[in-house]
Amino acid sequence: MKFASRISKLKPSFTMQMAATAAQMRQEGLDVINFTVGEPDFSTSAHICEAAKTALDEGFTKYTSVSGTLDLKSAIQTKVKRDNNIDINSNQVLVSNGGKQSLYLACQALFEKGDEVLIFSPYWVSYPEMVRLSDAEPINVKTDSKNQYEPDFESLENKITPNVKGIIVNSPSNPTGAVWSDNAVKRVLEIAKLQRWVVFSDECYEQLVYDEPFKSIECLNEVGADVITFMTLSKSYAMTGWRVGYAFGNQDLINAMGKLQGQETSCANSIAQKAAIEALIGGQSSMIEMKETFRKRRDLMIELLNEIPQISCEKPKGAFYAFPDCSKYFGTQCNGKTITTSTELSEFILKESKVVTVPGDGFGAPGYIRFSYAVSSEIIIKGMDRLRQALHQLN
Repeated sequence: MKFASRISKLKPSFTMQMAATAAQMRQEGLDVINFTVGEPDFSTSAHICEAAKTALDEGFTKYTSVSGTLDLKSAIQTKVKRDNNIDINSNQVLVSNGGKQSLYLACQALFEKGDEVLIFSPYWVSYPEMVRLSDAEPINVKTDSKNQYEPDFESLENKITPNVKGIIVNSPSNPTGAVWSDNAVKRVLEIAKLQRWVVFSDECYEQLVYDEPFKSIECLNEVGADVITFMTLSKSYAMTGWRVGYAFGNQDLINAMGKLQGQETSCANSIAQKAAIEALIGGQSSMIEMKETFRKRRDLMIELLNEIPQISCEKPKGAFYAFPDCSKYFGTQCNGKTITTSTELSEFILKESKVVTVPGDGFGAPGYIRFSYAVSSEIIIKGMDRLRQALHQLN
């Protein structure tokens, strides 16, 4: 069977591949420690599940309007005002099957052949692929690893061409956990306004910021740049499998995304929409407790990583990932095998310690490896001990 050329251009997701590897090894009975996890290890809160059960019992199982139920869009308005101090109207909101679908719809609605889209590296693995699927070209922009991965503005300005149509910002970031300063955000917005770019602000980890209050990019948009914001319930409310997220911003763009969604998936899951209402405007204590647990795990993992020779890891301010620089192990050997890439280093760690990680190559960051702390403290301690023993073999 001959497939469309877009399939051959599409790269497999590094994160999903490594997660599948961990699952396969566990199925084979191996004692695997999985640091690839891209979702909370908590269950969805009981009151959210009850809302879904009630929806089932009441027969709320039909299609909803393409853009989402009015009740959910009202809850989103309430949440965005309460948590982000942003006023929006319901016509500026699109509910979709997860934040990933919202991002994909926006790319499809805006970009086409000949367009360029700026992406800050390290980046989430799906950004370049979504851009390519819209026939546009992703352009990597450097960041400063010593300054919470804020933009290298010289690199950014060197990438400005008449073909650039958009720019993707992810703060808090996957894979780095970095949170940009107000000044960095405002400077990007100023450039975007001047160049007439659309700013994609992926804020799926907005509730998981540990050391200071989170500010949505739209809150800092004093210059009036064209911003579309993407949020989700997956990370903040441990609802990854429910597949419900939303975007808000320019009404014309939201309408265009809705037009696409109407032909693709019709609408978001009706039962998940009912659960989402309860998540957003119901009790928030479970989310707050989860956030505090992640903060403690972050501190533990960063401390243990930095105790390992040749590893250097900045403390992330958000999300649930550590992203250490492991490049000092490049050129080292074990049993005649020389390590030259983060992929080779991840493979070595997997073979020698049964610890599964995600190499930085997939995030546009050679020399780095992503570790998730969406696992228990006991597993973190055990995994870091195995990692230390494995790396000790390299010389």
